[in-house]
This record gives sequence, C-alpha cells and structure tokens, in this order.
Amino acid sequence: MPGPTDLPDDDVVTRRTLDTTRDAPAIGLVEIVADLEETDAMELTPIYDRADDLIDDLFGTPPGADADARLEFTYQGYRIAVEQDGTVVIREPSA
Repeated sequence: MPGPTDLPDDDVVTRRTLDTTRDAPAIGLVEIVADLEETDAMELTPIYDRADDLIDDLFGTPPGADADARLEFTYQGYRIAVEQDGTVVIREPSA
C-alpha cells in the first residue's frame, strides 16, 4: 500500500515533521494548519473532533517499525497523512 510520501506531489501543500516526543503532538498539526491558513491556532476547529487521541496513540504507544502505521484524515479542509515516524503530508482538499 503506498504511503503519503509515495503519491504524486502536485496536490501537496506542505511536508513537515512533527515532534513525536511532544506531550500533545496533535497540537503540532494544528500549528502547521494555522500557519498555512495564516491565522492563530486558537481560531481553528479543535483537532480533538477529528483525530487527537489517534495521533497521541500513534506516537505514545507506537506499533513496531515493521507495521508502517499511518493515519489519514481531513482537518480544516486539508487531507492530512501522518506516518509513525512523524512525517506529515498535507494535501489540497480535492485530493
């Protein structure tokens, strides 16, 4: 199964790496999207409505490296893919 880094780049808005040791790594995603939207993170819809616990679990109790786990969801209209190594790929909503 192809990962988010294997797909074409024509709809990629940004690629970043989350700090997977952070207490709440989902906040890092909110900050990235706020940066893209040129707004304050507090102005965005809370991410816990979408994937907060899943993101925390991906890094808090990660599966083995051979699992190649990733999480994909929509937030603020962007398609977001997070891999267990902390790689984040944010795509245009039409992707």
